[in-house]
Amino acid sequence: LGLEVGLRVRGREGGALVCLGRSQEGTGAHMAAYGGVGTSRNILDRAIVQKPRSEVSLSAFAFLFSEIVQYAQDRSMSVVDIERRLEEAGRGIGHKVLELQCWREKQGKGEGKREIRLIGILSYVSSNVWKYLFGKGADSLEKSNEEEDEYMIIDADPVTNRFVSVPSDMGSFNCAAFVAGIVAGVLESAAFPAKVSALTRAPEEGHTRERTVFLIKFSGEVMEREARLGR
Repeated sequence: LGLEVGLRVRGREGGALVCLGRSQEGTGAHMAAYGGVGTSRNILDRAIVQKPRSEVSLSAFAFLFSEIVQYAQDRSMSVVDIERRLEEAGRGIGHKVLELQCWREKQGKGEGKREIRLIGILSYVSSNVWKYLFGKGADSLEKSNEEEDEYMIIDADPVTNRFVSVPSDMGSFNCAAFVAGIVAGVLESAAFPAKVSALTRAPEEGHTRERTVFLIKFSGEVMEREARLGR
C-alpha cells in the first residue's frame, strides 16, 4: 500500500509542501518538494569533503543533550553510573568523528597523515577535533607532573555544561563526561587506547565558572610503543 504524508513548511522561501511516500511500483522512498528551492536539502546528498559549517544552534543542542542526560539519569542508580552512560554515548561519536575528519583531510587537502606519536595525537584532538566539534580549540594541553602516562586537556567552558546546574546532592557530577567519551573514542580509533575522565576544577583567578579538566590516562601498550619510537 502506498503511504504519503504532507507537511507544510514555512521558511525564508515561503510555504513549501514536502511529500514523503512509498511508490506503488517499488519499495524505495521518494521525496518531492514543491514551492521551495531546487537544490536538495537531504544531508546524504551533500559532498562529504565539503567545508563543514556550523549547522546546529546552541539552544537545539542544549535541548537534545538535556534529554540524553535525563535518559541516562532515569536508568542509573548513582552519579558514577550516569557519567558512565554519558561516556558510552560519546565514545561511538568519537569513532565516527575521527573517521570523518581523516577522510575530509585526505580528500580535501591531500594530507590525511596518520599520527603515530603521543603528543601528535593529543595536539590533533585538542585543536582539530575541538574546533570541528565546538568551533574553537581547547584552552590548553598539559602533561601531568605526577604520572608519565597522564595528560590533561583543559576547557574552561565546555558546551555541555553551559546551561547545567548540578544539584548539591549529586556531588562532583560533570556532564562533560559525554565529551570525555568522545575523546576516548577518537583516541581508541587512532590506536591510542586511554581512560578519559571529566573532572571539575576551581575557576581561574578572575573567573567564576569552574573549569573542566579531561584527564587522559593512556594504557601500558601506548606508553611502551612511545618509548620504542622515542629511542
